[in-house]
Amino acid sequence: MNFTRWSARFPGTQRRAAARTEHAAAQAKRGEGAVPAARGGRADPGAERSTPADGHPADSTVSGTGTGTGTGTGTATGPGTGTAPAQRTGVLTAVPSLDELSVREVLGRLPALVALVHGPEHRVAYVNDAYTAGFGARTPGAPAHEALPELGELGLLPLLDQVQRSGKPRTAKNRTAPGGGSSYTVTCTPVEFPTTGGTAPEAEAHHAGVLIHLADVTDHAEAVERLRASERRQREAAVTLQRSLLPQELEQPDDLRIAATYQPGGTEAAVGGDWYDVITLGAGRTALVIGDVMGRGVRAAAVMGQLRTAVRAYARLDLPPHEVLQLLDGLAAEIDASQIATCVYAVHDPNEGLLAYASAGHLPILVRDEHGTVRRAADPTGPPLGTGGWLHTSGTIPLGPGSTAVLYTDGLVERRGEDIDEGVAALERALAGAQGTPSVICDRLMRALGVDADHDDDVAVMVLQQPARSGADAELFHNAALELLGGIEAAPRARAFAQGVLASWRFPVELCDLGVLAASELVANSLQHGTPPMRLRLRRTDRRLIIEVTDGDDHLPRRRRAEPADETGRGISIVATIASSWGSRRTPGGGKAVWCEFALPDK
Repeated sequence: MNFTRWSARFPGTQRRAAARTEHAAAQAKRGEGAVPAARGGRADPGAERSTPADGHPADSTVSGTGTGTGTGTGTATGPGTGTAPAQRTGVLTAVPSLDELSVREVLGRLPALVALVHGPEHRVAYVNDAYTAGFGARTPGAPAHEALPELGELGLLPLLDQVQRSGKPRTAKNRTAPGGGSSYTVTCTPVEFPTTGGTAPEAEAHHAGVLIHLADVTDHAEAVERLRASERRQREAAVTLQRSLLPQELEQPDDLRIAATYQPGGTEAAVGGDWYDVITLGAGRTALVIGDVMGRGVRAAAVMGQLRTAVRAYARLDLPPHEVLQLLDGLAAEIDASQIATCVYAVHDPNEGLLAYASAGHLPILVRDEHGTVRRAADPTGPPLGTGGWLHTSGTIPLGPGSTAVLYTDGLVERRGEDIDEGVAALERALAGAQGTPSVICDRLMRALGVDADHDDDVAVMVLQQPARSGADAELFHNAALELLGGIEAAPRARAFAQGVLASWRFPVELCDLGVLAASELVANSLQHGTPPMRLRLRRTDRRLIIEVTDGDDHLPRRRRAEPADETGRGISIVATIASSWGSRRTPGGGKAVWCEFALPDK
């Protein structure tokens, strides 16, 4: 096939060439083909008298099929469509027309790999020098699946069929040869061969071809892969940091069964700042917290870790939920004013059968009672942490025997294009039918809400149950309380009450004596420093004995060193010495509670 006598015509090329010819002829007819020289330009005085090599005198204008502009004394028009500056000697150079260039000359100089195929079997018509250098010489006339096996390895043969059928160009990006070879971006463009004989329909049917242009993008592909590898390493670091900051093993209170799970977002999503924790407060009470730091990556995880550490410190003060959030609000603004976090902090008291909570912009707690009815924890809910200027308040929701509560982050219920209330309603329906242990319920809720490895957001879920005990299990949990009316008879009555209750619970004699001594000291301290109403409460679980005294005064006792001559100040020290742990807190209605715990011997 002679490439010097024909050229591959792209759609519209012939029409544009004809238009240029007509435009040039019209300009020549009107005398518009000459354009004045640039202002300030100085022509060579001998340029007008110079004679070209062909012996014809030079003119200020040279007419052709197109126009070109020089920078000498006159204007040179050549057969091209652009402008050509004059050389310094004043000799004007004509620009060749694109129609005068051969396809072989144009395609052969391209640095990209170019191949031309034609016919239904995509037989090879031409490959340029760059293609030959990249893949070797090819036999003209052979089908592409035999002569161009690299196209099959790149998955381009079906693309050639599509281009030939549709007559529209197609591009395939970042195609990598098998074995980790070079990467190419391939453009396949339909072309029509000129008719060489026969009728036009037959020529068109047999001379439709595809021009294949392969641009080597190996460096770009490698750079992209390095960037992706860096992003994967950063994600792995963030996930590792996130998981290391979460509790490795949840504390398990005597009265609750708790399970939690954390699912990071899919590979295309950066890790967020979801977190949760369980903190035993003493006297059978348990703090539960879950939150979400807005933002992504290591920074969000680091802020989450600081907030979680602060929550554990504030929880040890045994403050009401709203006071804990008030402290966290100020801390979040100090850590990073640009980071905002939502959080819900709740405290479970088995004596009251309630879950006291406060929320900072977080989603509501869901509680399913023993009858299967699901309720949302209502207001109060304040703005997220870090906003400042808000006075948080606490609320309560019943959590009795047989109840299940769920705390979660927005990744579980939030979906693009849906209102978040629809997601919470879906979670309510899933919770109503979820049965089993807390860990089983966690898994079922995640599946019911469609959370998988490719989920686009982090998800944290915590499930807690207050078991309904019966039979032998119920015998391990007892409560007894005595109202103290004051007076000199209060202390003897408290000792007698404690002695009888502990003996009925079949504790060892040594433990009974220690329990009676602790109850006597706590009651004596309350009688001396507290105000009515006063109450002594004894409680046992399967793991510990709890003694608690409440009164109406809100001044918390502290342990101090008593001098040998002092007659008072030794009660709390005695309790702290004989008990496993002790503490005090202010009660919601005013007043305080002082408690101590004794670990039960293993059976």
